[in-house]
Amino acid sequence: MQEKYNPQKIELDAQHYWDRTSAFKAAEIPGKRKYYCLSMFPYPSGKLHMGHVRNYTIGDVLSRYYRMQGCNVLQPMGWDAFGLPAENAAIKHKVPAAKWTLQNIEHMRQQFKSLGFAYDWSREFATCDPDYYRWEQWFFTRMFKKGLVYRKAAWVNWDPVDQTVLANEQVIDGRGWRSDAPVERRELEQWFIKITDYAEELLDFLDKLPGWPEKIKTQQRNWIGRSEGVRITFPFSYEASSAASGEAPDDGPGGDGVTVYTTRPDTLMGATYLAVAPQHALAIRAAEGNPELKDFLEECHKVRVAEADMAKMEKKGMATGFKARHPLSGEDIPIWVANFVLMEYGAGAVMSVPAHDQRDWEFAKKYQLPITQVITPCADSDDVCELDKQAFVAHGMLVNSGDFDGLDFDAAFDAIAEALEKKDLGVKQVNYRLRDWGVSRQRYWGCPIPIIHCDKCGAVAVPEEDLPVVLPTDVEFEGVASPIKKMPQWYETACPECGGEAVRETDTFDTFMESSWYYARFACSNYSGGMLDERAKYWNSVDHYVGGEEHAILHLLYARFFHKVMRDEGMVESDEPFERLLMLGMVLQGGVKMSKSSGAAGDPQHLIELYGADAVRMAMMFAAPPEQSFEWSDRGVESANRWLRRLWNLVMDQLAGEDAPAIDKDNLSDAQRDIRRATHETIAKAYDDYERRLTFNTIIAAVMSLMNKVLKFEDDSPQGRAVTREALTATVLIMSPITPHIAHLLWEKLKGESLEDASWLQVDESALEKSIVKIVVQVNGKLRAILEVTPDTTSEVMEQQARALENVRKFVDGKTVRKVIHVPDKLVNFVVG
Repeated sequence: MQEKYNPQKIELDAQHYWDRTSAFKAAEIPGKRKYYCLSMFPYPSGKLHMGHVRNYTIGDVLSRYYRMQGCNVLQPMGWDAFGLPAENAAIKHKVPAAKWTLQNIEHMRQQFKSLGFAYDWSREFATCDPDYYRWEQWFFTRMFKKGLVYRKAAWVNWDPVDQTVLANEQVIDGRGWRSDAPVERRELEQWFIKITDYAEELLDFLDKLPGWPEKIKTQQRNWIGRSEGVRITFPFSYEASSAASGEAPDDGPGGDGVTVYTTRPDTLMGATYLAVAPQHALAIRAAEGNPELKDFLEECHKVRVAEADMAKMEKKGMATGFKARHPLSGEDIPIWVANFVLMEYGAGAVMSVPAHDQRDWEFAKKYQLPITQVITPCADSDDVCELDKQAFVAHGMLVNSGDFDGLDFDAAFDAIAEALEKKDLGVKQVNYRLRDWGVSRQRYWGCPIPIIHCDKCGAVAVPEEDLPVVLPTDVEFEGVASPIKKMPQWYETACPECGGEAVRETDTFDTFMESSWYYARFACSNYSGGMLDERAKYWNSVDHYVGGEEHAILHLLYARFFHKVMRDEGMVESDEPFERLLMLGMVLQGGVKMSKSSGAAGDPQHLIELYGADAVRMAMMFAAPPEQSFEWSDRGVESANRWLRRLWNLVMDQLAGEDAPAIDKDNLSDAQRDIRRATHETIAKAYDDYERRLTFNTIIAAVMSLMNKVLKFEDDSPQGRAVTREALTATVLIMSPITPHIAHLLWEKLKGESLEDASWLQVDESALEKSIVKIVVQVNGKLRAILEVTPDTTSEVMEQQARALENVRKFVDGKTVRKVIHVPDKLVNFVVG
């Protein structure tokens, strides 16, 4: 009796075999081409959703394919385990964050295994393991000693509910991205890492990443934001600033003036006011005697939007009463506080040229400030300057600018910069939009920052022999504040330098720290003698990195930075961490991104139990190309299950009959040749789609087409069985990266060997040759006939045969054939007049 398709038994048997044989355990093999495939490791939220299935199936498909190409494949898995969700769950359910996290990891690990992912589980780790974050702390102390780390007071986005600092990107419409609470501005002592020291290399090396999507590289370029401009000082006008009782505010060393940076020095003569951030020292000084201004500053501290949204925000401001002197004209101009100026960019002040900057124009119109045109359109341009309607922001020729009149942008840039330098009030400067990385977080569930504070010695790095600084896991929460801040038994310690009383840093690291180097640790996760060993140099950069597009900026940028510092420390040899990047579109449900909150509909487990993991994987890969977002439907899994059942039955029918002989290529019928041609065309297409295009849906479509041909092929002759066996064998192997469980068993039955040792199929070029080629015949681009010829038919003979066709003669006879367009094996087009 024929064995029935039972996905649950088949898949469990295959998974047991892989575990028993350690089929996917990687080892360093010198001389063999390595392939390191990594999907961005998950946060252990508790359950997988269909977005996870897509991400990790794609990585697994690539890994299994390159294994068949003879590569030494590493595909590891671990857990990005620190973060707010675990801490919030601990507070809500009164369960330790560590326990909640480890329970979730255990459940999700079983879900991963049920999907048949070919992971080297021997390299697994969670970032909350002290054995992992010990080396993160060590690396931080190395950067601290190298001068790449510093601490300073900084204005930050503060989430009053989550009680922590938020990055600008985590503030959405003035609210925290997790808590939805209104975000406040606070000045806190924060630890920073000097990523800006690597800004130029981070930018330049994007050109050395051909395997990255251009869209992602553009986003990184924009984030790094290199610009060429001029740093200008507007001297403080003591006489004109009566509101400050004749005293200059302390604006840096000497309080000499207000410093700005501009990429448009050509507009300097049109600067009619300065605008400073609400946190600027000058604004704070002005508010001391101005209750109304003080209230305005408080309002600015409460309202916060992401930088990208600031252009759409209502522009608000107040005059400080202070004035500055124009560095070239000597005229006094007012200094305003404006809500659109960011303290963390530049020096927290901007020169405002309302005639030639739309934001400044809107502000000037609202507060009736002067608008002075100093740029006019070039004579040969179509630009129009209508300052009553909007600012004129294009480059042009200078007017109303004294000695600089008539200069174009480039000439004015140089001339004005030179004039400022002569007065010691300006200098050309390359600036980057990129800011240093603030890594301090005020929450509990994170890696402790390995710094000790001593009144005598200052901030001191924890000595290497005292690492790791272990985060206590047996803690009790009172509200949402970090419990370690109330644990003197943990934070009270001795200074490593003087031995005196000292305290530990109670902030923890931004969780981007853990995800910035995990890929390298997978190469040597069991190494206890250092951060990395020589195996990291063997596996080198990740060959293919797979993940969601939402990580296109921060995670990738921080990982690139870490890699370069590790390179400079001699731990890795390459310049970049990820050679190829595959950024995935979203899996949507009802138009909303699939996530852990999607409920049962987003959980793959019930689909695995109903239809099998292979059907789930196949449906996901068939739904859309990787870069596209799409609406998920469970119906696709049922369809995939039916197709796999059909494939199973075809193979079982083939195996139940007489043995198939070897193919006699010289003695095949036309129908047999057609099947064989379809088989090798499918192999060739699958190779191209796996290797180059990464369109797994078209691989599945091609295999389905081949199977439809096999189903219609009713030839039980020895050679008929032989070409059918070849088609089925090719189908099983081509689909094996996508549906590995059924392929594992069918390959063993068809070939008598382990699929995990199989090599990719070779295309038989002779099988692709066609005995008859169908040629489209057109007249003036319109289809008039189909001509059947042999592949070796010359273009001259083909033209004559096409002319002889009755439906072609009707449109050609009696007319002048001006040109004949011939596309080999496809088309003949007569152009007649």
